[in-house]
Amino acid sequence: MEVLAILIPVSLFLGLLGLGAFYWTLKRGMYDDPEGDSRRILNPEFDDAPKPVEKDKP
Repeated sequence: MEVLAILIPVSLFLGLLGLGAFYWTLKRGMYDDPEGDSRRILNPEFDDAPKPVEKDKP
């Protein structure tokens, strides 16, 4: 039972830390442009696929 005296405050602190991080991301506007993300994923300029390897022809 003594371990609960440590685990409860630690879990409350971690929960508040996560809530604070979420609030910080809201204030910085990280969720404001979902339409832009959907367009960037289809743009070939941002394509991270590896380029095909050209084989030497003898």
